Amino acid sequence: MGIILSHFSGRVNGDATVPDLNLDLENATPTQEESDLYGHVSELLRPVNDLLDSLRHYEGCGDLIRKAISNPTPDNEEEAWQAVQPAVAKLKQYFEYSASLEDAYPKLLKILCEGNVRKNIEQYQALTKLLAEILDFAFEFDYLKMKTPSIQNDFSYYRRTLSRGKLANETDLKTAMIEDELANRISLFYAYPTPMLKTVTDVTALFVSKNNLGRSVSECLSLLAAACYHAVTKKRTQRTDFFLRVMVVSIILYDHIDPQGAFIKQSPINIKSSVKAIQTHGINEYSNLMSALRFNTKHLNDETTPKNIKQLLSSH
Repeated sequence: MGIILSHFSGRVNGDATVPDLNLDLENATPTQEESDLYGHVSELLRPVNDLLDSLRHYEGCGDLIRKAISNPTPDNEEEAWQAVQPAVAKLKQYFEYSASLEDAYPKLLKILCEGNVRKNIEQYQALTKLLAEILDFAFEFDYLKMKTPSIQNDFSYYRRTLSRGKLANETDLKTAMIEDELANRISLFYAYPTPMLKTVTDVTALFVSKNNLGRSVSECLSLLAAACYHAVTKKRTQRTDFFLRVMVVSIILYDHIDPQGAFIKQSPINIKSSVKAIQTHGINEYSNLMSALRFNTKHLNDETTPKNIKQLLSSH
């Protein structure tokens, strides 16, 4: 499938026209040039469905923890500790996975954002597809995490038990200290409502500052949002929810990376069209997508954001 390129900065009635990049983000196969990185990142993305499924079925230890706190007998405490350990093993697994994304994600940005961004996206559609899959995973993970308040309760209990020296009975002090340092980092990770999105945002911002590629990364994100918009509105895909999620995360990231943000009048992202696409096609995820745009963006409430855009997003 080829790419139809239209003028990136065109405007109609003051609003950005959405450039139609007819990308094949579902079936794109890697060129020889892409194959090594594609193989590496594909392998990394292999477990995402299992991770999401594991989080979807996460069972908190709240009842046993409450019992151990209200009636702290050795038996009750041991029962809570035995229950919380496998739960925390899952939480560590999710955290470690986010760290592996921190390594792979900038490699995709480097290929797509150095030089002519449009040409890169046209040439490396398979890598663009992987970028979209990472953004989709971040959205899905954070949505499930926000629906699972027991995560932070379980981890808090684990840390309190750890600090009381529970591990000292089972391992040496050095191991306990390493465990506590890891627990601090994991605790910070889960303290954010949207930890995976924060990871991706922070890694993107670091990539921009290290490589001085702010404009290129902004362009990449706005073009990705546009490609997703057209895939949905022109009914080029059955995976409507996937493309709407990627469109929304691209807009959120753009708003964090670009100094002016996504909402100013001169933005290459047409927010009104994007919201209309969500309203028309986002039946399954409408409220999640709109909430993400409202609460996870950076510049929505700035004075430079037109009133009609603020109203559009606050009324949903």
